[in-house]
Amino acid sequence: MSDRALTTLARKAGLSPIWTDAHGRRRVVTRETLKAVLQALGYLAETPAQISESLHQIDHAAAAEDLADAPRRAHAIAKDAKLWAVAVQIYSLPGTGDIGDFGTLADFAVDAARHGADAVAISPVHALFGARPAHFSPYSPSTRLFLNPLYIPLDNHAPALGDSLIDWPRVHADRMQTFRNQFGAFRGDEKFDAFVRDGGERLLAHARFELLDQRFVSRNIYGWRNWPAEWRDANGMSVRALDADHPEIRFQLYLQWRADAAAGEAQARAKKAGMAIGLIADMAVGVDPDGSLCWSSRDEMLHGLNIGAPPDIFNPAGQDWGLTTFSPDGLRAGGFSGFIATLRAAMRNAGGMRLDHAMGLRRLWVIPRGASAADGVYLEYPLETMMKLIARESVAHNCVVIAEDLGTVPSGFRGAIARHALYGMRVLWFERDSKGDFILPDAWDKTAAALSTTHDLPTIAGWWTDRDIVWRRKTGATVAAAREATKVRAADRKKLWRALKQVRCAKGATPDAPAPVIDASLAFLAKTPSPLVIVPAEDLLGLREQPNLPGTIDQHPNWRRRLPDVFANKAARRRALLLSERRKP
Repeated sequence: MSDRALTTLARKAGLSPIWTDAHGRRRVVTRETLKAVLQALGYLAETPAQISESLHQIDHAAAAEDLADAPRRAHAIAKDAKLWAVAVQIYSLPGTGDIGDFGTLADFAVDAARHGADAVAISPVHALFGARPAHFSPYSPSTRLFLNPLYIPLDNHAPALGDSLIDWPRVHADRMQTFRNQFGAFRGDEKFDAFVRDGGERLLAHARFELLDQRFVSRNIYGWRNWPAEWRDANGMSVRALDADHPEIRFQLYLQWRADAAAGEAQARAKKAGMAIGLIADMAVGVDPDGSLCWSSRDEMLHGLNIGAPPDIFNPAGQDWGLTTFSPDGLRAGGFSGFIATLRAAMRNAGGMRLDHAMGLRRLWVIPRGASAADGVYLEYPLETMMKLIARESVAHNCVVIAEDLGTVPSGFRGAIARHALYGMRVLWFERDSKGDFILPDAWDKTAAALSTTHDLPTIAGWWTDRDIVWRRKTGATVAAAREATKVRAADRKKLWRALKQVRCAKGATPDAPAPVIDASLAFLAKTPSPLVIVPAEDLLGLREQPNLPGTIDQHPNWRRRLPDVFANKAARRRALLLSERRKP
């Protein structure tokens, strides 16, 4: 077998045998990686005969659907509008329960609208695993088609007191018992019946998965590939015998019905309160390979491959996110029905949608399961078809789309999303020139949202006080690396303050305390030509801790922090007023 034949097959299958890394160096993917990924995609490549057959298989693959009539551009923010949004992790909101939920989100959105916000950007609310309450990362869902039932509102529950961190297993046990008690009194509802009919086979399959996963986890059997053979096939006779009248199936359908209704009510209340957009939902880049979607929609998904990121400046070893996603061939063969259903699920109860790691619309770094993150390869996706589908659903749902284009961005990608009226993301910490100086507001991108930070990055107060560097030292960074980061940060603080002063958002000497820096930074963002500025609740409050520290699991309390009442805080109200006045003079 010649390398040329293998390379030809790889390229026809959408792989990039040669790529350029973050340092501008040419990298060649090993033959072993190419063969492993090709096999996972369904193309054997061990012999010349297999390669020939695989090439024939690709040439006769199903073509993409005709989208000639799809709108070219997505639903957009009104021309010349200068909006602002507050970002929040739903669970962190205080209210009448142990975590924030769709009810407290609705209350928060109304309060935010009263203080001038045009939208509330939220973290993903995808369904996780009912049988695994310790699995609580919102970016590792079981499926992106349905919702996390823990966000169903509670009635008359006392707020959590004393504990600043969320105990997810306890929350799960308490809430699910409450919901089961409520379900015990449920005698049916026409709206429920309509919801189940509209959800069809995908909804029923998810309910079946939840029942089976709970059954087998109770026997210490984890992952659907390890279930007894008769239950591994979502279309098998044993599985299909579990119909909507089964009590546990009906309970799972009931949970999804209530969650969907509550999410819809939150968006309705946000809009009624005067928000231009309302809720901005977040669609995770992938799903857990052991989850509901991979079990029920096997032909649409990648199997045996994880997605992640290649080695770069920030992660020299690369990243394996432990997730998978759609197969390009599976998308085409299914007429993109799975992708369309995912878009509709995200846009159903929102006025905006953020696409996590949007570069995956063009290419994803795929890693053979069990290999190191560095031993992966880029897999191409049908960008233009997926963009047209996003535009079509965006227009149909009156939903603006924000594409997370941070990290190693492929050449031409930002231009492509702009042509389709998707908004990129520009984060304060990264908007620098070739000398490392901060770019002044007038030069910021007009086709992207402007952010002070994200859930994966330090807050303004955390950045100013080196809190993120302290955490990195606690979680494994060497003393030398921490010292170098501290030295660089000291220089960067001076650069930021100088930029803030240049545009008259700050004055005087560089301060020690972060409060004036937060105020000046928000004023700085307000001056950008971006149609939307997004500020996390942590920055309105002036908090030093960030919701998530990438690359950690138990070393940092990811996705567990609670917030105080945001708009009861005087400083937060003042900063909201600052944004409102400077965005809408």
